[in-house]
Amino acid sequence: MRYLTVLARPSESGAFHPVGEALSAEPSIGREAIHQVELLADGTVLLLAEGSGDRDRYEEIMRDSPHVVDHMVSGERTGRWMAVSQFEPTAPMRRILELERDSDIVIEMPIRIADDGSLRITHLGSESSLRTLFREVVSELPLTFEVVKTGAYEPDEEAFTRLLTARQREVLEAAVEVGYYGAPRRATHEDVAAAVGIAPVTAGEHLRKIEERMFGALVR
Repeated sequence: MRYLTVLARPSESGAFHPVGEALSAEPSIGREAIHQVELLADGTVLLLAEGSGDRDRYEEIMRDSPHVVDHMVSGERTGRWMAVSQFEPTAPMRRILELERDSDIVIEMPIRIADDGSLRITHLGSESSLRTLFREVVSELPLTFEVVKTGAYEPDEEAFTRLLTARQREVLEAAVEVGYYGAPRRATHEDVAAAVGIAPVTAGEHLRKIEERMFGALVR
């Protein structure tokens, strides 16, 4: 398992999304980090982000944006706060999330947001998976990347689930709940698949990848 930390920037404009551009242009707001991002089945994006500064101004920008479906903010009015938002992505943003979702790459959270709007992202995966993902991203999308650092990934004991994709974490949680890892084992691939809503063969593939990554991290 290796990690690759990059600074990602749009090559054609100053922001990944019009909402982000509006927030970055507002001096009373600080964009700090992205703690979770997910492409939903309806094509919208669900984002959990950390911000600072004028929370009321943030909510005003979100309310006025035609791209925002819904949003909710919790925290101090003029200090740090957390915001959940659902919005329509740009085509490049949607494609980035699709490529990462369909790969074996895991993004280590949080993603830090620089003052210029660039994103500091750490990707986890095999060297071949990292090369494949970035070759596809660079060839398909108007993005530039600056490599910050790379090397062998050494997780701590509390960070094993960060080795897994969102789908793999969902499958693992379902497997534990139905008793797949019980002693004695009380469930099969079919039970795990039914709990998640996927085919048994797909559940088996996910479980093999989960076990390979987590046991590999233990014995490395």
